[in-house]
Amino acid sequence: MMPEVRNGIMDDWPGYDLSLFTYPQHYYGDLEYVLIPHGIIVDRIERLAKDIMKDIGYCDIMVLCVLKGGYKFCADLVEHLKNISRNSDRCVSMKVDFIRLKSYRIEQCYKSKKLIIGYFLAPSLMNDCVEKEC
Repeated sequence: MMPEVRNGIMDDWPGYDLSLFTYPQHYYGDLEYVLIPHGIIVDRIERLAKDIMKDIGYCDIMVLCVLKGGYKFCADLVEHLKNISRNSDRCVSMKVDFIRLKSYRIEQCYKSKKLIIGYFLAPSLMNDCVEKEC
């Protein structure tokens, strides 16, 4: 019997054969396999949206999208959250904002507001976003 692998890929897994997919011709010769197909990623983002809505209880949502790489994921997640909200009996207000982060941490406190990479977050927002006390 094979051991169950959940939420992970074994290090020695060879990936999916390229013959199972279509992909742009300019990638021919550069790719060896597909590790995670797009459909699986989309399904996981949809599941994440459902889990978020279940955990927060259909409260208003403030989404902070990390720029330089997180935009596509964030857009897909927000779209799934909107779909869930539209199909429910409750209206969920959603605000999306964008932040830039560096690989090092810049964090200072100013009179009950926290400056994070140039953004001031109100204490009420910090309660759900940041757990560190100043």
